[in-house]
Amino acid sequence: MPRILIIDDDAALREGLAETIADLGHTPLQAGDGQGGLDRLAAGGVDAVLLDLRMPGLDGMEVLRRLRAAATAGTAPMPPVAVLTAVATAANTIEAMRLGAVDHLTKPIGRAELAAVIARMLPAPETAAAPPAPPEADPDEVIGGSAAMREVQKAIGMLADSEASVLITGETGSGKEVVARAIHRHGRRAARPFVAVNCAAIPAGLLESQLFGHARGAFTGAVADRLGSFREADGGTLFLDEIGDMDLAMQAKLLRVLQDRVVAPVGGKPVAVDVRILSATHRDLRAAVAEGRFREDLFWRLGVVPLRLPPLRERLADIVPLAEHFLALAGGRRALSAEAAARLLAHPWPGNVRELRNAMERVAALATA
Repeated sequence: MPRILIIDDDAALREGLAETIADLGHTPLQAGDGQGGLDRLAAGGVDAVLLDLRMPGLDGMEVLRRLRAAATAGTAPMPPVAVLTAVATAANTIEAMRLGAVDHLTKPIGRAELAAVIARMLPAPETAAAPPAPPEADPDEVIGGSAAMREVQKAIGMLADSEASVLITGETGSGKEVVARAIHRHGRRAARPFVAVNCAAIPAGLLESQLFGHARGAFTGAVADRLGSFREADGGTLFLDEIGDMDLAMQAKLLRVLQDRVVAPVGGKPVAVDVRILSATHRDLRAAVAEGRFREDLFWRLGVVPLRLPPLRERLADIVPLAEHFLALAGGRRALSAEAAARLLAHPWPGNVRELRNAMERVAALATA
């Protein structure tokens, strides 16, 4: 049975905790002060620790510091520790968690709360024997086994070796760039560059130079030649993200380049380029065309093959696999519990895959068990 060490100078509280721990099916061990707790830990065989913060002599924070120092030095592994205190403050909570505590709880602690924190500190029975390490997660992998994503994956396979321009549409955060990178990575241009340009993030006055380049001296501040994204992507793929935010004047210049496959750097001579164009937007380009905000001829040139990426709420079967993938990318070492998976499935995810990834990065950074 797992052995739980209670370090607390209050004998009555220790006895009460020990009785509850025994009822929960574990073996309680006791120490009446900080030094006694360290001595018992040095003897080995302790699976988890309940540590009082305020004790005469060696207090709980100092015990925690010594455990952390020993673990950092490699002289002794640090057991899972839950700190118990009658007076919780922001300072001692922050410091305890910084030093590696699994949790920081306020006395008195109930049976259910005690059972929950012990369960978090102890490995689940099925994971007590560590499985082989999984392969390293690929940040650009297209994750999803839902029917909607299976169709997207099939389309990626069919489009990978094509030279056709693809217009990827979908809500913000749905993973459009990941799909674009997958099309490039699985195609015949994979060995050549993939260059991504966010058209919404670059001011209109600078976008022409960003895309087509410029010659030295072409304008004030042009102190050196610039290739531009089209020539940087020569032989490979140029991904134009948020193409729906490009202004009309720039759209006309882009259309000419797509028709002729020749770029004219600002102040320079025309240069032929061999680039496959992938583009993406969260906007309704058909509506923009009808309203005169987007050129119809460019719309058809970019969208030779339209590819819609479904929002996360339409692919519920992908939420948990995506969450576990992002946990692995962020260095998280634990699988999601059934309760955590249920909460993820119940959330509407207005920010789509990007919101889910951010949530899992927070979990990996803040979860201690």
